[in-house]
Amino acid sequence: MSQYNFKKITVVPTAKDFIDIILSKTQRKTPTVVHRGYKISRIRGFYTRKVKFCQQSYHDKLTMIITDFPKLEDIHPFYADLMNVLYDKDHYKLALGQMNTARHLIDSVAKDYVRLLKYGDSLYRCKQLKRAALGRMCTIMKRQKQSLEYLEEVRQHLSRLPSIDPNNRTLLITGFPNVGKSSFINKITRADVEVQPYAFTTKSLYVGHTDYKYLRWQVIDTPGLLDHSLEERNTIEMQAITALAHIRAAVLFIMDISEQCGHSLEQQISLFKNIKPLFTNKPLIIVINKIDILTMDDLPPEKKELFTEFEESSIPIICMSTLTEVGVMEVRSEACDRLLIQRVESKIRSKKVQGVAHRLRVAMPEKRDTTKRPAFIPESVKAKRAAMEVEGKKRKLERDIELEMGDDYSLDLRKRWDLANEEEKYDVLPEIWNGHNVADFIDPDIMTKLEELEKEEELREKAGFYNDDTEEEDEEMQDLRKTARKIRNKRMLKTLESREKKGIKTKFPRTGKKVDKADIENTMAELGIEIQNKSKTHYATQNNERSRSTSRRAIKRKREESEVARSGSRSVSRKREKSAHRTLSITPRDKSGMRDEKMAKKAKKLAKAAVGPMHRQGIFETDRRIAVKKPKHLFSGKRKMKADRR
Repeated sequence: MSQYNFKKITVVPTAKDFIDIILSKTQRKTPTVVHRGYKISRIRGFYTRKVKFCQQSYHDKLTMIITDFPKLEDIHPFYADLMNVLYDKDHYKLALGQMNTARHLIDSVAKDYVRLLKYGDSLYRCKQLKRAALGRMCTIMKRQKQSLEYLEEVRQHLSRLPSIDPNNRTLLITGFPNVGKSSFINKITRADVEVQPYAFTTKSLYVGHTDYKYLRWQVIDTPGLLDHSLEERNTIEMQAITALAHIRAAVLFIMDISEQCGHSLEQQISLFKNIKPLFTNKPLIIVINKIDILTMDDLPPEKKELFTEFEESSIPIICMSTLTEVGVMEVRSEACDRLLIQRVESKIRSKKVQGVAHRLRVAMPEKRDTTKRPAFIPESVKAKRAAMEVEGKKRKLERDIELEMGDDYSLDLRKRWDLANEEEKYDVLPEIWNGHNVADFIDPDIMTKLEELEKEEELREKAGFYNDDTEEEDEEMQDLRKTARKIRNKRMLKTLESREKKGIKTKFPRTGKKVDKADIENTMAELGIEIQNKSKTHYATQNNERSRSTSRRAIKRKREESEVARSGSRSVSRKREKSAHRTLSITPRDKSGMRDEKMAKKAKKLAKAAVGPMHRQGIFETDRRIAVKKPKHLFSGKRKMKADRR
């Protein structure tokens, strides 16, 4: 496979998290209750199931890790070499091999302990064998701590790698550090590569995309290379070498003619010769950058001679400036054209074309004589076209005017307004409504009439016409006020009567002042109500009668208590309760807190509705009730081993 989706690799947990995940899953997904009274075969099956489930969970998780990570033999050589540069091929293979070994060890441990569990003769022994099996599996995973951590780091780094298709149309940019490679990719693509005035700003491969001749092209920016042997190159440089070696692309070798990158032209040409074997069978272009600082004509003769070797070997040299963008698009077009030609030639040379070539034939028409044969239009068609043409000049549309005038056109909405005076179309603030001037339809003498009206109002104000005196009100107004007062009083009486009917008590505010008895008597006398004055002897006799009645009640209560103590019967106590209830006039519980009888009835009705159908069945919220004695999904059908329940 040419391209691999590294972002789909499963997250690799740490050893501790791995064990926690598997053990909690085993506890959740298997039965949890076993008793001594069970048959020994049932107890063995219980613990065997736990061991097998734990082993299978470890096996599935490890298998997913091993299969998700790419095998270096199955992926494109570019990715294989890139992974070797970044992560060390041997270390990577060793970590995956340890995962595979751990998987086999866990399988063998589970197999051994399942065999031992068949001979378990008690619940205790079976339980200990299960604990030993799970413990050994967890110990195996604890020993894989370093490998798991390494694989997680590799996964995170792989997911951040750019998505490069090695077989797609590609432009590869290379050269010394700080010669303008990242600036060039930023100009021709939407990639946002960091650009800084120091070397090795780009530490990894960056990918951008551009369109040319309705085709999609990927442009790869490589880290800068230095002129030394392959063994001395670091990881950053080796990424660029890997891309140059394995990707079929047009190579753009960028050189800094101004030598501001810190390397002379001789050193840059020496680097080109050093990595030239990597450019075989690939279109190559020498790109001279920073001509805004120094041009080819300004170079001394000895430095101009350095480029004669390229001219002899027919390697094209193109000048550009990423600062002023002079020649940037020419470089891109030349590189794309050369790569397209090379790809077409390689396909023609391949065996696939030979099987189709004998069926392809390109027809090239030849002239039979020198006679000119212009296009022929039948007369009927000409007549139809003539009939369709409209006589007279066509009205120019606003779109036509806009196309003629170009940038000088401005939309004029007032030129078609229908006004009495054409000159008023372009007034600063014309009073226009629906394309008509409002002033054209108003009385012309309106201003003189307004002045007369204002004078009349001034005269009325001076004469006191608008003064609001109640004494000067006419009889009709006074009658109206009296009628309104009567209506208000009548409405108040009606409101009070309806409140009394409904039983709503009018709330009066508590003033907190002590009212004297003499003041009340005087007030009531003024209103025509007589209050009889009771003498002191009357109040004394009333008090004596009250004290006698209370003493009688106390004697009666004592007598009834003595009777209850002697007989222990409940009938007397009930009588006592009834008499006490009658004497104290206690409010019944269902009516306590109720304003009146109507409110009590409403409360009962609401209580019944809240209980609902359970009240009709004689079942209340406090009763324990089992609606369905035997749920069908638990008791019907064959019981299976893998029931997902506790």
